[in-house]
Order: sequence, then structure tokens, then C-alpha cells
Amino acid sequence: MSTAPLPDATQDNWVDRYAPQKLKPWLKLGRFDRPIGTWLLLLPGWQGIMLALAETERSFGGYEAWLIVGFAIGAALMRGAGCAVNDIVDRDFDAQVARTASRPIPSGQISPKQAAAFVVGICLVSLCILLTMNLMAVLLGFLSLFLVAAYPFMKRITWWPQAWLGLTFNWGAVLGFAGASVAAPLAMTGFVSPAALALYAGGLFWTLGYDTIYALQDIEDDVMAGVKSSARRLGSKVREGVAVFYALAFVLAGVSGWLAKAGPLFWVFLGFYGLHFVWQIAKLLPDNPVLALKLFKSNREAGLILLAAIALSQVSF
Repeated sequence: MSTAPLPDATQDNWVDRYAPQKLKPWLKLGRFDRPIGTWLLLLPGWQGIMLALAETERSFGGYEAWLIVGFAIGAALMRGAGCAVNDIVDRDFDAQVARTASRPIPSGQISPKQAAAFVVGICLVSLCILLTMNLMAVLLGFLSLFLVAAYPFMKRITWWPQAWLGLTFNWGAVLGFAGASVAAPLAMTGFVSPAALALYAGGLFWTLGYDTIYALQDIEDDVMAGVKSSARRLGSKVREGVAVFYALAFVLAGVSGWLAKAGPLFWVFLGFYGLHFVWQIAKLLPDNPVLALKLFKSNREAGLILLAAIALSQVSF
């Protein structure tokens, strides 16, 4: 059984350093050794929560604090479930790709049936968190399962599986908004505003950009395995494509702020958000997979910048 860190995990990640040997394959199945995906799933949810507070002109209270914590736990768990589903479906493809061949399922450390049980357990815990929210949020949470389940098949039927990932990873923007749109838990009400939909749309293009960068790591292996991706589809125009995706993400984030009647600090931080995108595009080298992973991971900071913009959007001078 391989115990070495997986290729896209840092050498000093906590799972490989501290976790008990028997738990390591399970934690790696859920990508707990690579937290960047959890951040990228979590940040749209936090952004949606803060946008709801801004639009309803409410202050941060105990229920909202629970939403922040609950979304953090839920993002970690559901990202783990989604990755496990993806690995179950893609186990034959993963065995042919150097970066993924040592993952727990293709390497034989965990069987597909065991991984399925892992998914069910995680989803049940996540359901308990979801049921503390209002009806609209609960319904949106159940709808997200369709997006999660369908994603692994997208790379077989479309050149744009990264777009479907954008629909999936940013669902938290509307779910977080709905959950925080009313002040009381377990309320039967809840709503999603046009500003939240614009935030969601912007997040879709943000993900399309950063996951295209991520896919640059696997182009040669994807060609051999017959896996489709936006990076392969764009070919020599990948930098221009990412630039378009990021430009749309920036504009739609601005539309969200405008619809929410954001104050001056929002626009200041939105400018920083755009500059981060410019930096990524300027640095991007399509034939440098190490740099691609670094730029992909830098999107945690991009998401935090937009979160700060929304959180400060109603501050007046």
C-alpha cells in the first residue's frame, strides 16, 4: 500500500504527516490532504451568506455564525463525497493518468463498494447540517445532489466539464444566500435575489477559468485516455480563453454588487479581485504544469478578496 503523498498534495500535508495509517486512504479519498478544493467550494457559500446580510441590512448574529461554521463543515464533507463519487466513476481513467493512478480506488486501497458507503455516510452527516436551515435552503441542497452526481460523466460527453463543475461548486452562493435570507433557522421562508444569481453566474465563469488552468496538468494523459476538457478544447488559445472566463467572472461580480447597492469598499476590493485575475493570466504558461497548479491554488486568495468585498459592501464613511 502506497503511503507517499499524492502528486497534487503538498509534501507536508497533515494527512500524510499525522493521520493514522489506516485512515490515510479514506482521508485521501475525500481529498482532506488537499484542502484547496474545500476552500473553492466553501467560499461561494460564505459569499452568498454575506451578500444576504448586506441586502437585508442585517447584522451578524448567532444564527449567521452557525451558518458560517455549518457551511465550512458541509463544504469539507460534500467535497469529500463529490470526490469519492468522481473517483468511483473515473477509476479506469484514473488508472491511466500518472497524476491520479495512486489515488485510493485505482491503486486498490479502497474498493468501489467501500467508497460508496463512505459517500452515503458523509451525505447523511451533511443532511443533518442542511436540515437546520430554512425550507428554500433545504430544497436547494437536495437539488445540488443532481449536479454532484452528473459531474463525473461530463468529461465523457462534452468538451466543457469545467463549466458543469462551475455550476456545482458555486451552488453554495445561492444556497448560502437562501439560508441567510431570513433571520431565523427552520423558517418556512427564504428567497434568492437577482444579486445572488449574478454572484452564482460570476462564480461559474471563475471556476471555468481556474479549472481550465488545473486541467493543463493532464492534457497529454487526457488525450491518451480520451478524456475531454476545456484545456484540450482551447488548445493554443487557452490563455485567451481563461482571460475571457475571468473577465466575465469579474463583470458579473460587479453586477451582483450593483444589484445589492454596494458601497465604495466593495468596488475597491473588486478592483483587487480583477488584478488577481490579471496576474494569473500574465503568469500562465500552458506547458508548465507546476505553475498551473500554483495558479490554480491561488484562487483561494481570489475568492477571499471577493468575500471581503461583499462583507464590506455596506460599510459607509
